[in-house]
Amino acid sequence: LVGPNGAGKTTTLRILAGLLKPDGGYAEVLGIRTDSPEFRKVKRRLAYLPEEVLPYDNLTGRAFIEFIHGLYGVDNMKEAVELSGLGPRIDDKIKTYSKGMKRRLVVAALLTVGARALLLDEPTSGVDVLHAVEIRRVVKQYAKSRGAAVVYSSHNMLEVQSTCDRVYFIERGVVIDVGTPAQLLQRYNATDLEEAFVKAIVNPT
Repeated sequence: LVGPNGAGKTTTLRILAGLLKPDGGYAEVLGIRTDSPEFRKVKRRLAYLPEEVLPYDNLTGRAFIEFIHGLYGVDNMKEAVELSGLGPRIDDKIKTYSKGMKRRLVVAALLTVGARALLLDEPTSGVDVLHAVEIRRVVKQYAKSRGAAVVYSSHNMLEVQSTCDRVYFIERGVVIDVGTPAQLLQRYNATDLEEAFVKAIVNPT
């Protein structure tokens, strides 16, 4: 999902997570409508990463991962610790972490719960370049190896172009175009997605 601030990216993800009700129409995740009583079962196979999430400061990184994994009934501690890149700092209190370290911790915890659908709102926000590359690699590998659906929002066009199979351009709650990165580049005669997006906003199809 690509769009300017206020376009509706976060709102869309929150609707898919069952946290908001749409003003009209309906949303489905894994074939179940979000307004259905059965959606509670889907939530156990769904992982949602908000753009701003603050883990509990008085927990250690390891304890936070244990807490998140406990909600899903899994124990993938080794994988999560490796993905976080925190090394021995995993046993320090979260209140001693930088913003980027906290983000890496939360992303690592959620990417290792075995969810069938991932809803990721700016997953690499506040993360340094090397760890952003690693997060993108893991997301792609996760989707491919598990057959999982991933819905991803980002302002980083390079990230979107290298990670996503399908891109939705959104403005003011409306999808103004959709396609693979290659299709959008060709459609707008653009050299990159940023140029394609600007052209789509100026002259929507």
